Amino acid sequence: MSTSPTLVRRNSPLHLTLLAVGALVVVAAIFWGYGLQDFNRGQVTRVMIYAVAIAGLNIASGYSGLISVGHSAFFGLGAYTTGVLVVRYGWSAEWTIPVAFVVCFVAGLIVGLPALRIRGLYLAMVTLAFGVAFPELIGRFDSFTGGAEGLTIRNRMLRPPDWTGFKLGEKDKWLYWVAVVVLLFTMLAVHNLVRSRYGLALVAARDNEIAAAASGVNLAVAKTVAFGVSGALTGIGGSLFAMYLGTLVAGDSFTLLSAISLLTGLVIGGQATRFGPILGAVAVVYIPYYTSDIGQGQAAAVLFGAVLIAIIFVAPEGLTGGFFRLFHKYVVLVPSVAGRTPALRQLKPDPTPEPAAVEELAATRKSN
Repeated sequence: MSTSPTLVRRNSPLHLTLLAVGALVVVAAIFWGYGLQDFNRGQVTRVMIYAVAIAGLNIASGYSGLISVGHSAFFGLGAYTTGVLVVRYGWSAEWTIPVAFVVCFVAGLIVGLPALRIRGLYLAMVTLAFGVAFPELIGRFDSFTGGAEGLTIRNRMLRPPDWTGFKLGEKDKWLYWVAVVVLLFTMLAVHNLVRSRYGLALVAARDNEIAAAASGVNLAVAKTVAFGVSGALTGIGGSLFAMYLGTLVAGDSFTLLSAISLLTGLVIGGQATRFGPILGAVAVVYIPYYTSDIGQGQAAAVLFGAVLIAIIFVAPEGLTGGFFRLFHKYVVLVPSVAGRTPALRQLKPDPTPEPAAVEELAATRKSN
């Protein structure tokens, strides 16, 4: 016997209670991750790094509908921006994050220019070419990037700032909190962006370009800026990845396989969803880890592919979409009616008309 879901109005006491419980769960999860052993804490840090990168990809491929299979280049560009500034110029690692954001934003604008003329698979081929060419470009500038030998960031170069209270050997703990702050900032920024007029314009252009243009949406600006913001957020993830990994080799860490991992995480987590990047990052990090324990070599790859197919089959809209589909069977969030009651009363017909109105109606009938 099916039961009707519980209706929860926005900003009602029950809604605010649910939000408070959700916030407490997030805080508890953050401190739980920090209390893990070094290896397990490092895995959680890697999940947050990939979640930031996938959130950037979600702007382009999820909310904008622009297929990109070359975001590994933005990921690598952000990583090498941090690596070069730290190793060659002695910058503090945390100050390279905003620089990586700006550099990758400009690169995203440039790569997004073809989106003004082409779309679909043709655009995917352009971004694919950018992703494939990135390791070759890194090799050309070996005096800065280290070329095929790679670029190594020493632990002393990643020393936590003195004001944090962490020592040199506690770099991993410091990086964990940096990843937490960056991830929370990214999720908040994406949330506000999607709810803004620009975010609505992106979704409208994705669903129907002709209707969006007729409504006044500047498609050129919307698409180009979307690629810029997408590349910038993914570049921030790359900057954190450089601090996490320490050794950068473009031919190993930023290849087409890395781009496929980001796309896989987006599809598994759920496109155009707020929490999809986090769940997708969990899948990208932990599924290969556990399948490698079960099988080795090609067997692990087959198991990994089988698990991905099973997830997509069970939840074709992604893990986030599947969760909310199940959640809405029991709880449905409805808009608040505060301030709308007078308008509703005005639309409601009055069952007792005024005497003057009755007399006027009778006079009209008599004249007819």
